[in-house]
Order: sequence, then C-alpha cells, then structure tokens
Amino acid sequence: MTMASTNRIMIREFSDDLAQAFHDINAEWISAMFTLESTDREVLESPRARIIDGGGAILFVEAEGRGVVGTCALQKTGETSFELTKMGVTEAARGLKAGEFLLAAMIARAREMGADPLYLLTNAKCEAAIHLYEKLGFQHDAGIMAQYGARYARCDVAMRYVAPDQKTGS
Repeated sequence: MTMASTNRIMIREFSDDLAQAFHDINAEWISAMFTLESTDREVLESPRARIIDGGGAILFVEAEGRGVVGTCALQKTGETSFELTKMGVTEAARGLKAGEFLLAAMIARAREMGADPLYLLTNAKCEAAIHLYEKLGFQHDAGIMAQYGARYARCDVAMRYVAPDQKTGS
C-alpha cells in the first residue's frame, strides 16, 4: 500500500474505500474558493469511473496520526496526455510539506506512465499552489491553455511540466 514514505507522511494508492476522502478533500477547497462545476462533481462522485478506469491514477498522502490529508489525480486526456487535477490538502496538514510530497510522487507516477504532456489547469487565486507547481517544474504554457483551458470556467492559468533534464534557458 505504501509507495514511498518519510517519517510522518506516506503515499497511498487509490482504493474504493478512499473515494469519499477524494471527494471530501477536493469539495472542501473548491467550494471554499470557487463554485463546484458539473465537471468537478462528475469526477468527485465517480473517481474510479472517471479517473482510474480511463487509464489515470489517484494518489493520497497520509500523515501519521492524522489519516489521509491530501489527494491528487492524473486524468488521461489523450493518447499520452495527462492532466494533473483535483489536488487538495486539508488545512490540518499545513506545515507538513504534504502537498509537495504528494506532488513529487504524482510527477514521478506521471513520468512512469509516459505522460506527454503532463499539464494542469488552475486559477490565479491559487497562489500557493502555483508557487509549488513552479517549484517542482511546471511552467506557464499558452498552448496548454488554448488546447485544454476551456474545460473549467474558473481556469485562467495553464501549466505544463518540464522535466529538469528538458529545461531550456528561455
């Protein structure tokens, strides 16, 4: 069940008994900042059907003594394209670096799955998340915005993962 771990946090794979945690963690942050859109509800209410069965993945981060405190999904959107989506960490997990640990694990999983491109769609209001994405290798990308950005009404930021060995001096 554990893919990787540190002293206090570990990664867990999706299982049907964690579907409610996937829903609740994401519904909490989306509802606090935005409005749950129909595409959100579809994914959150049927994660196995909408993510796993379609060739994607869902990971969770669990904190010792606190249970599952975060989650993130890779949704297959094309032959090799994957959207990093539905990443949320509870407020109770702040300071544990759970989000960074989870994001690094999800990037590693995406690379194992041959994701090209690996991208995400977000909103400028999510400043802390955008900073974390940039820190771990995502770059703002107008092409991703043009191709995938219309999926969410709230999307005004699109980013693409660029592996450290692929970065150019732009």
